[in-house]
Amino acid sequence: MHRSGVEDHRMEHTDSHKGRECPQKRSPFDMIMNQIRRTKSITDRRPRASVGRFFRPTENSDKKDGGIPDSGEPEAQRGEEKMGRGVPVDSELSSMVGWGRVKLFVQKLGKKLESHSLNLGHCDLTATDVLELATLLPFLSQLEEMDLSWNDLCGGSLKALAIHLRHVSRLRMLRLSSCRLTADDLTALGEALGYLPLLEVVDLSWNAGVGGNLQRLISGLQPGNTVKELHLVECQLTAADAQALGGALSMLPSLELLDLSANRHLEGGLCELAPQLKGSLGLKVLRMRMCGLRQDSLQTLGEAIQFLPALEQLDLSCNQGASGGFAQMSAYLTQLMHLRSLDLHKCNLTEEDVQALVQIVPSLGDLTMLDLSSNKTIGRLAQMLFPTLPLSKLKTLSLNSCCLTEESYHSLASAVQSLGQLESLGLSWNKCVGGNLRQVLQVLQPGSHLQELRLASCGLNTEDLLHLASASKRGALVHLRKLDLMYNDGVGEQGWTHLFKEAEGLRAMCELDVSLHPSGRSSVRPHASPWLPALLSALPRLPSLISLSLQGWALTPRESDGLEAFSRDGKRSVHFDYDPHPAAARV
Repeated sequence: MHRSGVEDHRMEHTDSHKGRECPQKRSPFDMIMNQIRRTKSITDRRPRASVGRFFRPTENSDKKDGGIPDSGEPEAQRGEEKMGRGVPVDSELSSMVGWGRVKLFVQKLGKKLESHSLNLGHCDLTATDVLELATLLPFLSQLEEMDLSWNDLCGGSLKALAIHLRHVSRLRMLRLSSCRLTADDLTALGEALGYLPLLEVVDLSWNAGVGGNLQRLISGLQPGNTVKELHLVECQLTAADAQALGGALSMLPSLELLDLSANRHLEGGLCELAPQLKGSLGLKVLRMRMCGLRQDSLQTLGEAIQFLPALEQLDLSCNQGASGGFAQMSAYLTQLMHLRSLDLHKCNLTEEDVQALVQIVPSLGDLTMLDLSSNKTIGRLAQMLFPTLPLSKLKTLSLNSCCLTEESYHSLASAVQSLGQLESLGLSWNKCVGGNLRQVLQVLQPGSHLQELRLASCGLNTEDLLHLASASKRGALVHLRKLDLMYNDGVGEQGWTHLFKEAEGLRAMCELDVSLHPSGRSSVRPHASPWLPALLSALPRLPSLISLSLQGWALTPRESDGLEAFSRDGKRSVHFDYDPHPAAARV
């Protein structure tokens, strides 16, 4: 099924590392280094090159910063040079031991060591792990990116980490999504912002503890900071938080992206926040999906965003309470000369809203993405809208579940003929497509740019699949990467067979879904046997395929083994999603 807007699915994790090794335990590496210190002189020692390569950006920078030298250089000469520069020889050993500790820490979490990036997301980090990481930060002075997201157990323990952030002053990206941050964590992070003059990305999304406590973080913003992106998705922000954020926008002169999606109570403070947006002249992306916006909210927001000349992406989706307010806001959008993406899906647009959209779309000459999905009125007025679209530049058009009529669908087919740059077309859940798919397919030229085609639950029949196979054969789908055909239970054996026989024209396809609708399933399910041989024969001719969903189809054990054997014995892996439980089949 088509999914529009920001992905906001929460992930829950358990502490699968309760038996993790105590961080204070001496490692074999430490014991070896101590033995070397006792038995060898400085001039006889040789560095361990494998350790010396940990976190080494370049050879020149190592030499400049007093890093670990190449093993081919005589140790005595290096010692003399270091002493001449006033650098103690023991600092090199300390650095080597530190890098070794970092390697052991990262490896025990199942992650790879990288010089400028530390990604420990989904590691079930505990408070003990966070404390150990804090002691390792002095050895990560080259670090630019740190991601500790989706570690629910580390909430309340970031104070120690925040204090040591001064050792990673080159940090540009800090992600702490879904970490169950507390008020104390936010206070500590706010105080640490002063240590990070180069910080550009701050992501605290999916932390309910941010709600009501945002002031604790933003109070630490320093003049001249370089923050470009602020992500606060589903943080349970309050009206007070909106007011605090509004007051802090003047301290964010470099801000380019602001994501406040899924904060349903934010609307109460919009009157204080929106006027302050006028000063964010460099803002390029504003996302306020599912923020509980109302009609008057859009008026207030429109008055502010008309002064944002750089705005390129605007997401107001899933604000059904704002129905009727877009007509009032639309006039302000004409001032956004560089707007490229407009997402209004699931906004319950009224006829007045759609008519206002028809009026302003011609002035949005740079528009490349338009999502109007799940707005039922589009179906009745689409024939007015499509002729006004910026046909030469539009790349993504999503009209899923818009109750398109045959008349509006015919108007769409005429527009597609002029959409030479179209890459993604979403028509799912529009029943009028069934039996009429040919109208859209026949206007696609060989070598078209289309990469994504969503036709879920469109009432497609066998004839529609034959036309799809024909489009594949003549090269109109040569760049197609995603094809969604799920929940089209009316397609017969001949349709599926012909589609897979023309797989040569689908070589770029990565994802394919031919699942059956759950409501149509029973203990007796249709069997895939009539067309499955064609699919198995097509797999070698689909070199880009990585995912194939067959939910709802009955497969024999031999057929399912044949699918798995392709991944097991072939040179690439394909994820086959099917129901493994045996069931009787109906013809």
